[in-house]
Amino acid sequence: MNLESRVAKTQKNPEELYNFLTQVENFKKLMPEDTKFELKGEDKFLFGLKGMPEIALSLKDKTPHSQVVLGSTSDKLAFTLTCNIKPDGNGSEAQLLFDGDFNAMMAMMIKGPINKFLEQLANGLDQL
Repeated sequence: MNLESRVAKTQKNPEELYNFLTQVENFKKLMPEDTKFELKGEDKFLFGLKGMPEIALSLKDKTPHSQVVLGSTSDKLAFTLTCNIKPDGNGSEAQLLFDGDFNAMMAMMIKGPINKFLEQLANGLDQL
């Protein structure tokens, strides 16, 4: 299952946005206030969305100033969340990509909450 957020625009330049996103504790600032968030180490955090089990994400890969990849630490909900960063004038554009391998029933159940989550993260990026 592949999902994409809209392209968010931020005042941070690509280097600043990349540095912000590679510090996983900053994801709390992007998430809705009612989302459970717990830091689990330097490069790992746990979050909970309404109607879904808690999910742990860790920093999997990064390409300076252009891409940050987080991955689920669970085999039951295996997916990646990638943020692609591009320069845009004095700031930058960012798009979130969700890529997971789920059976049809699971995909149907989580598609709505994940789409909403991606849009909330994009809204958070707009505010930076």
